[in-house]
Amino acid sequence: MLLSILDLEPLEINLFRGRSVGMVTKRVFGGQVIAQSLVAAQRTVEEGRLAHSMHGYFLLGGDPSAPIIYDVTRIRDGRSFTTRQVHAIQHGKVIFTMTASFQIQEGGLTHQITMPDVPQPEELPPDETWREKLLARFPDASERDWMALRPLEVRPVANVSYLGLPDSRPSVWLRARAPLPDIQPVHQAVLAYASDLTLLQSALLPHGRSVFDDDMQVASIDHALWFHRPFRADEWLLYSQDTPSASGARGFCRGELFTRDGVLVASATQEGLMRQVTPRK
Repeated sequence: MLLSILDLEPLEINLFRGRSVGMVTKRVFGGQVIAQSLVAAQRTVEEGRLAHSMHGYFLLGGDPSAPIIYDVTRIRDGRSFTTRQVHAIQHGKVIFTMTASFQIQEGGLTHQITMPDVPQPEELPPDETWREKLLARFPDASERDWMALRPLEVRPVANVSYLGLPDSRPSVWLRARAPLPDIQPVHQAVLAYASDLTLLQSALLPHGRSVFDDDMQVASIDHALWFHRPFRADEWLLYSQDTPSASGARGFCRGELFTRDGVLVASATQEGLMRQVTPRK
């Protein structure tokens, strides 16, 4: 199903159509829009140049019952770098805008931070276990966009990142459930999809809150992603997250993605709305 979501239909030069395959929720999952925008940009870049960064803003919630049009502007084609801007359009309005940069493959100086020391995915319960615990505490959680998604296998290092319990640096293992083709842009798009899955929750943890609390209005505002090294998204990746700050009804979050042998392959940041409201009746 995940590859079907990423398989955009070309409509014209620089214009593509994406659909919400299998979606049964009230709004489009933000990671889907990020990933489809990246795929649209990839389709206009010459072979051999890989995305190294993308920066996007969520402007409106997406309607899962309608297609999304992706309009790509070719900002620059340089000798080493290529820049694209993408507008995701639905019902005549821009719901998401993104700028992405691509680079030829080059060598150079290298360093990275160290991966946290956490249990391996085989030592953790399957995702069905934490989903059951989550639904026991939040019966309406099944209505949330990403709770209904099954293309990714997710194993929290501890249940804290979903059940609203304190944790200074929540981590999850994740991977695509089905094998993916040996095409690096596909793995980048899948990681972009996954990067929006749990990040904003980390800003609620210091307050003992959850994205599923009825008195919290939570939504992604912006999202940035950097790709550092090649990887496979159908093999386990550790998504280690933290939150440097929250203020003004906004939470700021950071995340690093490592292979299981400790190689840092990508980093993400996100700011999101986390506003306290009157609980729904």
